[in-house]
Amino acid sequence: MSRKVYVVGVGMTKFEKPGSKQWDYPDMAREAGQKALADAKIPYDAVEQVAVGYCYGDSTAGERAVYEIGLSGVPIYNVNNNCSTGSTALFMAKQLVEGGLVDCAMALGFEKMEKGSLGIKYTDRTVPMDKHMKAMVEKRGFAKAPAAPQMFGNAGREHMEKYGTKPEVFAKIGWKNHKHSVNNPYSQFQDEYSLEDILNAPMVYEPLTKLQCCPTSDGSGAAILASEDFVKKHGLQKQAIEIAGMAMATDTPSSFNEKSDIKLVGFDMSQAAARKAYQQSGLGPEDAQVVELHDCFSANELITYEALGLCPVGKAGDLVNEGATTYGGKWVVNPSGGLISKGHPLGATGLAQCAELNWQLRGMADKRQVAGAKVAIQHNIGLGGAAVVAVYRKPAA
Repeated sequence: MSRKVYVVGVGMTKFEKPGSKQWDYPDMAREAGQKALADAKIPYDAVEQVAVGYCYGDSTAGERAVYEIGLSGVPIYNVNNNCSTGSTALFMAKQLVEGGLVDCAMALGFEKMEKGSLGIKYTDRTVPMDKHMKAMVEKRGFAKAPAAPQMFGNAGREHMEKYGTKPEVFAKIGWKNHKHSVNNPYSQFQDEYSLEDILNAPMVYEPLTKLQCCPTSDGSGAAILASEDFVKKHGLQKQAIEIAGMAMATDTPSSFNEKSDIKLVGFDMSQAAARKAYQQSGLGPEDAQVVELHDCFSANELITYEALGLCPVGKAGDLVNEGATTYGGKWVVNPSGGLISKGHPLGATGLAQCAELNWQLRGMADKRQVAGAKVAIQHNIGLGGAAVVAVYRKPAA
């Protein structure tokens, strides 16, 4: 019998432009981890196991990072799952508690990145994205643009071709997320732009302009997960947020054999993870008020509305045009500013999403607060590939 799992503490650093601040990954991890422990009101010695996510670093960087927080000898796992690394660490920690192996676990994520678009690190071995690249090139060729915006831009193009979506719809998503980030002190960018600014920014790969693409970032996030017994023992009932459902999915044959740009960037695995998380929780998008989803590019936010079931397939443009995904609408999607404006340090992103949603459900999001937030949905995806979807629930008073 699986046990209920609660988030009892969260913490994160401000996300920064790579190289703009004199810090290293242990500094980032120490700040995020100590904030999460302080939020949970427990010492590090109460943590029984730790899952640490990062993409760029040597093999035991996870241990080195955690040693800044404490040296208790507990198991520490190094996790790497591309852009879904942080939520994968969170998923692992959740399973440890849920399965009864521990009563308290920490998920920690960090990234110290290089400036500019992501590139290939190792050229003497198979590239993990080779199947994705081959499928993309066979359908659309390869343009003079970084690979990631091509893949997600092609998904946007397919949506335009199939459903008549206009470039302005993608721009409105970028406009929304930059506007949201103005109220987030942790965000890498806190500048508001007009829709014209978004549309007229340098074109990276049509329909995606620069202000619709996430930046590389430095930063860290952390979460403390606990069992119901632990919550009661430490008197944390007032701040404990239940992970009511959480699932991970990876690529299936449909990612490659249906010649769909939308499926190639993970639509089916996002949909599968969402459906499983909804089934576990007994909750769905109609019950949620706030969503943090993986808007690495505005095109991915658009197709993810459909993958998460916020609307039928082909109707995401209507949600945007109706204002359904911002304050005053049916949901507030990416109140943090999302990856586009908050930033995207790969190992930390999923944990930053977790932190934002826990603050929202605890009524601690200040100017970003979504009124009456009781249920939240988190979506984090990494090509290559894995998607993680979680449903958080504020316990009844």
